[in-house]
Amino acid sequence: MESYKEKYEEYRQLLKDMLSKKRYTHSLNVAEQCVRLARRYNADEERAYLAGLLHDIKKEETPQAMKSLAVLSDMDISEEELITPALWHAPAGAYYIRTKLGINDEELLSAVRYHTACKPDMSPIEKILYISDITSDDRSYKDVDKYRKECMEDIDECVYDSLKYLIEETIGKHSVIAPCTLRAYNFYTILHNERKKSK
Repeated sequence: MESYKEKYEEYRQLLKDMLSKKRYTHSLNVAEQCVRLARRYNADEERAYLAGLLHDIKKEETPQAMKSLAVLSDMDISEEELITPALWHAPAGAYYIRTKLGINDEELLSAVRYHTACKPDMSPIEKILYISDITSDDRSYKDVDKYRKECMEDIDECVYDSLKYLIEETIGKHSVIAPCTLRAYNFYTILHNERKKSK
């Protein structure tokens, strides 16, 4: 039987044509990490793989094209996101995946849309993609090994800790923080504190 990786060969070829070698390799690494986490948390491996594979499909578009697609996506893009170019590729990618690739899996599209900005109360596939993007094999920032270990032990704690890191980094760059990121931080902070109390 054809494996799901073989099934999406056409998408891999599309990415190879659209992205730099470095970004293409990152996409493959994220897809593989998505599969590992899906296996660990009993999520759908095929859908997780596909989300990981396609998550950066619009990352190397021109800024104007990314912003236009983000606006067209009609996926609740905040004013803060619209003035933060680093966030445009995610909703732009979700819009492209829906309109050009014909993929209408709402959870997968939401995972792509929020894989950079994050959101509260994420579904399994959303969490898996968010964490896989920051723990893929090609990542080499200071705390990546800590997050790679933590995500296999407790994905919610990993989301909480990575959000703290993300917000600190954003403040350090004097950048605005998207409302969905702040809501995510509050949600996972409350979850963290409640779980701590119940232990």
